Amino acid sequence: MQALWTKRWRNRVLAVAGVAALGLGAALAQAPLKITLAGGSVGGAWSTMGTAIGETIRLQSPGSAFTYEPGVDAANVQLVSTGKVQLGITHAQMALRGLKGVAPFKDKTADIRGIALLDPQAAVQILVRADGKIGSLDDIKKNKMPVRVAFNKRGTMMAVVGEEVFKAAGIAPEDIAKWGGRIDYVDYNTGLAELKNGQTDLVLNMLAFPSAQVKNMARDLDMRLLGLDKAVVDKLSADVGTKPITVPADTYPFTKQAVNTVTGMVVLVASNKMPDDEAATIVKGMIDHYDYLKKAYPPFSRMG
Repeated sequence: MQALWTKRWRNRVLAVAGVAALGLGAALAQAPLKITLAGGSVGGAWSTMGTAIGETIRLQSPGSAFTYEPGVDAANVQLVSTGKVQLGITHAQMALRGLKGVAPFKDKTADIRGIALLDPQAAVQILVRADGKIGSLDDIKKNKMPVRVAFNKRGTMMAVVGEEVFKAAGIAPEDIAKWGGRIDYVDYNTGLAELKNGQTDLVLNMLAFPSAQVKNMARDLDMRLLGLDKAVVDKLSADVGTKPITVPADTYPFTKQAVNTVTGMVVLVASNKMPDDEAATIVKGMIDHYDYLKKAYPPFSRMG
């Protein structure tokens, strides 16, 4: 799947960016656009990311109408594909599942193209309480722990990867239930709140690091960041299309050592039917107002 991303998506992203750089569509740079962008839950990273992109559209094309719409990975791809929204934020790995018609998609969603790579380091981060007994995923498997797990909402790549991480570690969803545990599919802020309140034992998400949400939680709760064994990393790379990555030591106050995990890529998608000059205006706005993007959402600096 990683190779498919390189061939089918990266070339399209670079092509659209090249159109913007060459000035094609410059005559329309001031033409107002009407854009709805589907992102993530309100208050989350994708919400900040999406509203920042909206502001660059307004700056690039004064008078443009922009609306941010909360959403989830798979639904965003479908909304863009059917023309119900103009832009969507998703993981490249989820977009590729849509192109292939792989679960959670029932049918292929071929009418999409990537126009910007937003974050190349959406890393799997597994948090547990420091005062708990979980030191690794292998601990859960060996001891058949009745662990309470919080994944992200169904239909997100974060939830898909959560299930695949446990599967690669040899833990099936039915095992968790059989051992007396459970899986909650909730937004990330809810999962973190459950961890803080002792309502869940483990929260898994896929996001930029350092995460402001995690740093804020660390003020009130001692936590551990669990790493992934090489065998798990390799299996995820083969089955899901993620890449190995290391979260450096001191990324968070509680990470005194580097942690090995995997990462996906967050992309901005549009319909194949979007005119090239309109896509170019959007991308050119992000390029011309890149300093604003970095201030509004610091992880955007990874696009540079």
